[in-house]
Amino acid sequence: MRNMVFVFMTTVLLFTSIPLAASATEPRAKGPDPEPTEIPAEVQEMLDRIEEIKEMDRSALSRAEKKELRKELREMKKEVRAKGYGIYLSAGAIIIILLLIILL
Repeated sequence: MRNMVFVFMTTVLLFTSIPLAASATEPRAKGPDPEPTEIPAEVQEMLDRIEEIKEMDRSALSRAEKKELRKELREMKKEVRAKGYGIYLSAGAIIIILLLIILL
């Protein structure tokens, strides 16, 4: 078990030090900072509606109303994803983030 921990820590150290060493030798490009992209008004309206639906108390709604809300929510999410707005994290990125949080 002790050997396994040593191998794991050595692997983590190697993978974190190699990119740092490579980036230290390359000069940084100094250019204008990219301007933040603004979210169009129609997409912002859809995002606001999605948040409104999530915060809504659905216990008083009938079955048909709940079904209609689910359908509306799915359609809006599809439209937002199709337009390319949103934050997506892969499973690997989530695992790396969690490992960094645990180790630090």
